[in-house]
Amino acid sequence: MNELGEFALLMALVTALYGIAGYVMAIRQNRVDLYFSADRTPLIVWGCVMVSSIALWKAFITDDFSLQYVWAYSNRDLDIFYKISSFWGGQKGSLLFWTLLLTTYMMVVHVQNRKRDLRVVPIAMVVMLVITLFFLCLLNFSTQPFEIIPVPPEDGRGLNPLLQNYWMVIHPPTLYLGYVGFTVPFAFAVAALLTRNLDDGWIRMTRKWTLISWFFLCMGNLFGAQWAYVELGWGGYWAWDPVENAAFMPLMIATAYLHSVMIQEKKDMMKVWNMVLILLTYVMTIFGTFITRSGLIQSVHTFDEATLGYYFLAFLGVVTVFCIVLIIRRLPLLKSK
Repeated sequence: MNELGEFALLMALVTALYGIAGYVMAIRQNRVDLYFSADRTPLIVWGCVMVSSIALWKAFITDDFSLQYVWAYSNRDLDIFYKISSFWGGQKGSLLFWTLLLTTYMMVVHVQNRKRDLRVVPIAMVVMLVITLFFLCLLNFSTQPFEIIPVPPEDGRGLNPLLQNYWMVIHPPTLYLGYVGFTVPFAFAVAALLTRNLDDGWIRMTRKWTLISWFFLCMGNLFGAQWAYVELGWGGYWAWDPVENAAFMPLMIATAYLHSVMIQEKKDMMKVWNMVLILLTYVMTIFGTFITRSGLIQSVHTFDEATLGYYFLAFLGVVTVFCIVLIIRRLPLLKSK
């Protein structure tokens, strides 16, 4: 099962690459056959990541300590409730969980919009596949969740006692659902900029996804605050922990976007401001992830294996520069009428 999970991640990587190339070539060459071929890749990528996730969950439930990740975050005495949540207790599993949520969002958005605006939707799929490809590269080449221990131990080290709390079980999934969910409006905003379709059509297509992501980000922050209050005994919800503040920043920007975007829909104003807000929201989610995984700041929330900082910093830089250049080049089209 572990070999199947590892192979599924590799197949997801290859399929995502094919999907990106297929969509781009279909758009540039106006090839319908390539479009229909590439249009299957979001579902295949999601299926591969789901198989890999099930394989890792099975390893936790069955106490398969031949996997280094299972050994590091579980043991035989751990309650089944926490064995399931150990999936996202460390660096490798949380990245796989992030990718699972990302591909799930992508799959649902693809099914929902595949017959709608054929100018914006394919480009949005390319953007989401590129982001998925980044995480799949990390999982395949940098932080492999299916790394094997040559001589499997009889028992594992167990889960950090601070994480053995009900609120910590539901806090990361809800926070990730908010973080990852903003990939959808980000992808459609970038697609609208690239295709020059800068009316409010992309806003209408992503309104529900923005609200869903905003809701989960709110809940994730609240659940994390409750965990900090109960488990850490800070005497207050935040105590100005830098990582919790990093999770709070995209929530504030997204809240501003939800308010200002109504003005664009009603009066066709504030197009530049709304583009900046939604792109900045996604950039802040990546920035918060960078802080958590880089080792730049010491916090109870940061992961021990701070090996991904450079990758996320590079990804953050590329996304930020790309967004700035794209908005500057489209400024004449974003002027209010």
